[in-house]
Amino acid sequence: MTDLHPTQQRPALRFIIPLVMASAFFLEQLDQTIITTAIPDIARALGTTPLRLNLALTGYILSLAVFIPISGWVADRFGMRRTFCAAIAVFTFGSICCGVAQNLPMLVASRVLQGFGGAMMTPVGRLILLRSFPRSDLVTAMAYASIPAIIGPTIGPLLGGAITTYWNWRWIFFVNIPFGLLGILLAWRYVVEVEVEASRPEPFDWTGFGICALGMALLQIAIEVLGRHVVPYPVVALLFVLAVMVLAAYRAYAKRKPHAALDLTQFRTRTFLIGTTAGGLSRIGITAVPFMLPLMLQIGFGLSPMQSGAITFISSVGTIFIRPMSATLLRTFGFRRLLLVNTFIAAAGIAGFAMLGPDTPHRWIYAYVLTFGMVRNVQFNSSQTMTFADVPAAALSRATPLAGVIQQLSQGFGISVAATLLGLVAGSESRLTVDKFHSVFLLLAAIPLLSLFGFVRLHPGDGAVVSRHRMPKEA
Repeated sequence: MTDLHPTQQRPALRFIIPLVMASAFFLEQLDQTIITTAIPDIARALGTTPLRLNLALTGYILSLAVFIPISGWVADRFGMRRTFCAAIAVFTFGSICCGVAQNLPMLVASRVLQGFGGAMMTPVGRLILLRSFPRSDLVTAMAYASIPAIIGPTIGPLLGGAITTYWNWRWIFFVNIPFGLLGILLAWRYVVEVEVEASRPEPFDWTGFGICALGMALLQIAIEVLGRHVVPYPVVALLFVLAVMVLAAYRAYAKRKPHAALDLTQFRTRTFLIGTTAGGLSRIGITAVPFMLPLMLQIGFGLSPMQSGAITFISSVGTIFIRPMSATLLRTFGFRRLLLVNTFIAAAGIAGFAMLGPDTPHRWIYAYVLTFGMVRNVQFNSSQTMTFADVPAAALSRATPLAGVIQQLSQGFGISVAATLLGLVAGSESRLTVDKFHSVFLLLAAIPLLSLFGFVRLHPGDGAVVSRHRMPKEA
């Protein structure tokens, strides 16, 4: 048995494996937002209202978060390649079911099935990357493989609007089929199983999984209904209290369980703790922008879905520009300095959307969105790479599900928090004006600033093996 990683044994895999993983990440992330611009058409076709169709969005994101804890155990139990291919197959089948849905319950159930496939697909894909590359090449691999994780949510509204306008909303889901089949074929051909210590996993903790899933579901539902005025505020408060109690119960349970569904002992690695918590907190505010911006452009500025989608898409161009520089930025500044400075810039960037108005020239809006896309990408890539920088190789299968859950929850919370703030500030959908959107962007800008309390705890040399950052010599 050789100590070389698969990409060191076969150099061609340095490009093929990130490409295959990127395709899977793209499908999973794209489906979080592609449905947004098609909601009115889908609602009419299924005989329901756009507001009720929101369940198709939250059901997908919640399913992702709930089922991620299973991914690491399944990957260790049945193998990374087999699990990854099965996950793509489930996701693709769920897409077919969404495309043929005849009513709202069927669509929501199909979206939950999609989320289950995505919950297995993304964390296992990340695990494949972590085990296929040496630590010194991890920044570059993560940078290129995670481009679709940024682009997917960005182009989703544009692609969804185009398909709905010029074709049929059902093809929003059918377009996943050829990509899913190709992903299965390539993954089965090129993904190499990597043996690690303790390759025989313990029996899965179904009790802990149930407790954790219930807590996450209650928390997501509480945030979702807070600003929608559909239940009394005392009931909303009760949901929050129950969610906190259930999650606290899981924390106590996990301390006594050697192999809990979500291994909270991974938080003992300081960079993992800061990367997931502080990184997740900043992600909540930043992730709200792709949700908020199309709404402001359409409802506030009066642009068409295609026009707003084209503007939103520009942020993905910023991602492409900055990605090749990710490794250089980390090598030059290190994780601590880069995250501290970029967090301030990201918060200012979110607040800056409050300066845009219907009379702002489109070229300035394009330039601003392009710049924010670059800032957003630096934040996500740096915090995500730092999260795994110091995690031992044998613990990666336990760390990736925990990090994945927090990442998905933060994305879902970002959308829910933005929708909640809009509901609270505006009072009703009929009162959504430009100034209301501006107020919410200013409020959202405060969220990334809270993550500074975590990033400031980083040491200058943290993650240096991955970032290759060299500390200046003391005089």
